[in-house]
Amino acid sequence: MPIVSTAKMTARQFLELGEDPPGVRLELVNGEVAVSPSPIPEHSYAEKMLSHLLLQHIEQHDLGRLYGDVDTIFGTHDVRRPDIIFFAKTRLHLVGKKAMEGAPDLCVEILSPSSIEVDRVDKFEQYQNAGVANYWIVDPARHTIEAYKLRDGQYGLVAQGRDSDVVRLPPFENLDIPLGKLWHPA
Repeated sequence: MPIVSTAKMTARQFLELGEDPPGVRLELVNGEVAVSPSPIPEHSYAEKMLSHLLLQHIEQHDLGRLYGDVDTIFGTHDVRRPDIIFFAKTRLHLVGKKAMEGAPDLCVEILSPSSIEVDRVDKFEQYQNAGVANYWIVDPARHTIEAYKLRDGQYGLVAQGRDSDVVRLPPFENLDIPLGKLWHPA
C-alpha cells in the first residue's frame, strides 16, 4: 500500500520553491499550492494605473512603500500575492528579504474573470482575519472600486465608486483617485 502524506506545506517551505513558472502565479492556501493564470490586459492596466497614482502620493508625502505581486505571509500555511500592497513607514520592519512578514496596511485585489470568488470571499476573509487594516477590490469589467476598513476585527464598506467618479479611500484620504483613468481603453 502506498504511503500518502497529508502534511501541509508551511509558508517557509513554500518560499523555498523559488520563482513561479512562466504564465502562472503560485500561492499557498491552507498548506496547498494554488495556481492561477497570469492577469488579463484590463487587470494589468488597472493595476499599473492605480499603482502609479498611489506611488506618486506615497512618495510625495513620505508615507511608506508600495509593492506589487509579492509573497505575503498570512499564517503558518498561507502565502498570498496581493496585486498591490502598502506598508506605512512605521511598519516597514515587516518587509522581509523573500516575503512580507505580516499584514500590510492596504491590500488591493483587481478582479479577473478567474479570481472573482477568491478575491471577494477567500481573500476577503483571510485579509480580515490577518488584520489587514484596509482592503480594496477593483473590478475593471464593471468599472467599480470598493474600500473596506477593519473595525473590531470585521471589514465594513467605507467607500466605493464607479465609472469616472473621483474617490478618496482609506488610508489615503487626501488623495483624489480619478477612476476613469483606471479602466482599459476600449
